[in-house]
Amino acid sequence: MAARAVFLHVIIMRRRPGRLNPRTVADQMPSKPLFEVIVEMHGATVLRVCRAVLGRADADDAWSETFLSAMRAYPGLPDDANVEAWLVTIAHRRAIDVARARARRAVPTDTFDDTADRRGPVERDDDLIAALAALPDKQRQAVAYHYLGGLPYAEVAEILGGTTDAARRAAADGIAALRRVHSSRQDRGAKQ
Repeated sequence: MAARAVFLHVIIMRRRPGRLNPRTVADQMPSKPLFEVIVEMHGATVLRVCRAVLGRADADDAWSETFLSAMRAYPGLPDDANVEAWLVTIAHRRAIDVARARARRAVPTDTFDDTADRRGPVERDDDLIAALAALPDKQRQAVAYHYLGGLPYAEVAEILGGTTDAARRAAADGIAALRRVHSSRQDRGAKQ
């Protein structure tokens, strides 16, 4: 809202006194939020999706590529579009691009940078990360888009190229596999 007020003030100040037409001012006001606001609102969601699909090492690249692509296309986005779904779709495509690029290059395996967590320090669950990475692509992506990205199954199905029921099944199978890892870890902890 502050951006609209500033914009309105600029328009009013450019007009000569007595020549201000409120209808013209309303027509010139942007109807979408500034792109910076979009990044702040949805950046964490897009990063979670990129991490779930690609892993930590390549997620930042996919996140950056997502928002660069989105910034170029944002002016043409309809005002009533679901911005979050639009961003997750772009993130999906960029994640595929990054994965293809990764397959073509050598990747060091001994270390990785763990400082990219934008939410602050969180206890790492290596078993869960390994279980997520071990899921088949469709299950991992369905879990990431629905549970981490917050997208409804219909939009997950559109991104993955299947039906809503198939997206729901893939996410359910993925969650079931992750629960098995979690319960087996708890069982090991109780025996020790």
